[in-house]
Amino acid sequence: MFTSLRSRLWLSYATVITIALSVVVIVLSVFLIRNPVLYRETTQRLRTVQAQILENSRGLLADTTSLQRIAEANDARILIYDSTRLLTFDSNPDQPALPSPRRNLLNRNSQYATDAEGGIWLHTTARLPNGSVLIVAAPRPTTRVWNVFADELLIPILQGGLLALLVSLILAFAISRWVADPLQKVVFAARNYPAESKPVPSRGPREVQDLTRAFNSMVTRVESAQRSQRDFVANVSHELKTPLTSIQGFAQSLLDGAADSPEARKQAAQVIYDEAGRMHRMALDLLDLARLEGGTADLNMSTVDGGALLRGVVEKFSPLAQKANVDLQVIVADDLPALYGDGDRLAQVFTNLVDNALKFTPANGRVTVSARADGAWIQFEVADSGVGVQSEALPRLFDRFYQADPSRTREESRGAGLGLAIAREIVQAHGGKIGVRSSVGHGTTFTVHLPLANQ
Repeated sequence: MFTSLRSRLWLSYATVITIALSVVVIVLSVFLIRNPVLYRETTQRLRTVQAQILENSRGLLADTTSLQRIAEANDARILIYDSTRLLTFDSNPDQPALPSPRRNLLNRNSQYATDAEGGIWLHTTARLPNGSVLIVAAPRPTTRVWNVFADELLIPILQGGLLALLVSLILAFAISRWVADPLQKVVFAARNYPAESKPVPSRGPREVQDLTRAFNSMVTRVESAQRSQRDFVANVSHELKTPLTSIQGFAQSLLDGAADSPEARKQAAQVIYDEAGRMHRMALDLLDLARLEGGTADLNMSTVDGGALLRGVVEKFSPLAQKANVDLQVIVADDLPALYGDGDRLAQVFTNLVDNALKFTPANGRVTVSARADGAWIQFEVADSGVGVQSEALPRLFDRFYQADPSRTREESRGAGLGLAIAREIVQAHGGKIGVRSSVGHGTTFTVHLPLANQ
């Protein structure tokens, strides 16, 4: 019992409301016990006597017989103290003496007084025109607590308390449903995933809405990861199928003796060697990408001269650029500040970018590699004058195995489509950003932002 969140919320609200009502009952009970109706009736009677005396104070003060008669008629005790606090009149001198009233810490007269024998009196006090003090008193009535509670509090408390409890319980039930129902839907969606993969409506308190949105976001990321995993498996299978088919075919030729000449056997062996090397490179790239995405790749961080890094990459590709009749240039500012990173990994990034630019730039084209300071960053650009990339392909250009247009480059120079994905992970591991802009027929420009060494 009370194991669900809804029932526990309901019980919590009900408990809080019951405690609040109990506190109200206790406060009212204490008030009535300290000042029951009988006390208030006695005090009102004393004030009536006081008002009667004050209305005729001149005549009554001189006529003690009239004061005695008024006291007996109203079952009260009348006392008068002069300005020096001496008793000048007492309608009941045979009873224990009552002291002259004194003000409390709040400068107010108490409604209770204690006589010489410890008896408690209710009294009212008023100052007369001649400076004397008039006291009208009566013994405090004796009352029982249960009688006070039963006569004055029991019925209203039962009626009002039951009504308030009923309304509060209904309200508590509504609030508990308001909190628990969205959570129940999240639980239902989690239990029935992936059969039920609809987003859960965001309702209830702000914290529950945050949880619902976080759950929906998690489901979206899980679905995206699953799609990425399926695409990854499909792409790997596709990329491995071609070299495996070639290896299997030429190996079969060697086994069957179809390659009966030395040249044929050499060609078969060369194909098997090349395709095995291609598969080996793909496996290394996949392992490298997995380490970068998982944050387990080792980065040897140090101060790096960005200009020297670019010149080294361009120098490595100069023979290839001359062979392809492509103008390869490097533009680096003389005062380019240093950056902090792994020089080998960053060289891998720009090697990939320059390699792609040369592959997709036709003869008589141009590839420009540049670097300049940009505030707290160093901006690197690798721009080519090739055929460009269509706008709908740009958002996926850094995805694994994605090739915007495999037919636009030579078959023998095609890669597996992992270079840009690895480049992005390396840049992000350095706290940088990589982007691309391109238009068909006007070339492509890759931009890399890396933080300065002192950042």
